[in-house]
Formats: sequence, structure tokens, C-alpha cells
Amino acid sequence: MLKVIDAVVEFAGGTRALDGVSMEVEPGETVAVVGESGSGKTTLARAILGLQPLKSGQVEFHGEVQTGVRARLAERVGMVWQDPYASIDPRWRVERIVREPADLMGKTLDVPALLTSVGLEPAFATRYPHEMSGGQRQRVAIARALALRPPLVICDEPTAALDLSVQAQILNLLQDIRAELGSAFLYISHDLGTVRYLADRVIVMQNGKIVEQGPSESLFENPQQPYTQALIAAQPRIEQLGVIPG
Repeated sequence: MLKVIDAVVEFAGGTRALDGVSMEVEPGETVAVVGESGSGKTTLARAILGLQPLKSGQVEFHGEVQTGVRARLAERVGMVWQDPYASIDPRWRVERIVREPADLMGKTLDVPALLTSVGLEPAFATRYPHEMSGGQRQRVAIARALALRPPLVICDEPTAALDLSVQAQILNLLQDIRAELGSAFLYISHDLGTVRYLADRVIVMQNGKIVEQGPSESLFENPQQPYTQALIAAQPRIEQLGVIPG
């Protein structure tokens, strides 16, 4: 479905945010991209969408080379950004926000059904973003990404700005959507706990390069690269908290 071939993104001063990155996403698969801040994860997402020009390499959807922001991209890829407070227009009501991809493509959309599918009451269609919680806003962002039922959905740290209890709700929602629509997901995160829960396959990035990749369970159980081992070792564990008397 998606193929990235030797992608290079270079910023001012010669810094390479992506340095020869190649990866694939198969139909119906959830692939996670992990790494510390600055490893190139979000740059990869922007390059796939055509928002970040490549110095060299290419991006393909179903074998067709993607150059820049192509017409009708919203039918192919849905995008859920990290911050639900910044990714949707505060001046628009929810109905207009989730209808935007359909309007761009000249299509009609059943807004009440779409909101229901992401766990929101149809009455939310008349609300403004400031009238909702962070979790509700992120559900609106997910609804917008799914409006045209795209075969690929990219999620860039979709739970990072949310409370833990809300994070769990959003993760379960993404699992349900994947099961219902059969969409493939590219899930970008530094939270290895959520990655292990969601992903079929994991790609580990460091300094703009892929240093390790493989099936989720085998990578977590037997990481080969020291960087991957360090990331997994840095995960907080409940037993580290100990017991507080009283």
C-alpha cells in the first residue's frame, strides 16, 4: 500500500532529518515507528503526505509515485496529529471540521453516523472545539481522518496530549476502527507500551535512520540493537514504583 524508498530530507546546514529511509506498509497492517524526540518520526509522516520535500528518494501509494501534496490525497490517507488543541480550527463547528475532506472531494458525508462511529453523540456536530475536552477533540480529529474511509491512516503521537484514562479510550477506538474498516495504520510514537498493544510490526528510528525493524512481539522480546534495548529498558514499569506504606 505504502512504500518509502531511500528517502532523504535535509534541513539547513546539511542536517539530515531522514537519511536513506526505506519502509513499507501492507494493506490492513499496523506499523509503528518509534524513537526518541528528533529521531525523524514526524518528518517521515510529513514526507509521506508531501508536506516535506525530499532531497532524494521517493514515496509510492499502490505503486504510484507521490510528489508533493497530490489532488485527492484525502481519499488515500487520513492524518491524526498529536495535539487535538492545534490540529482543528477553533472557529469551525464540529460538523464543518469533519466534513472538510468530503467537501474537498465533492462528496456527501453522513456526519451523525461518522461521529457515532468515534464514540461521540450526533449533537456534538453543533459544538465548537473549545466546548469539548481533549479526548473529545481527538475523536473529532479521528473522525475527520476517517471521513472518506481511506485505506491508510497516519497517527502521529495521537494520545500524547491526553490523560492516561483517555489514552486508553483512544487506543481502543483505533483498534475498533481498524477491525471495522480494515484500514492500514502508520502509528508514530515514543510510548512503547501503546506500540506493543497496537502494532503488528515496529520500525525503530535513530538520527534519521532505521536501525531495527521486525514483528512487534519478537522485537520487544529479543531486541538486537543497543539503541532498541535502551528504549525498551527506559520504559517505566509498575514494579519500579515499589510500595508506599499506609
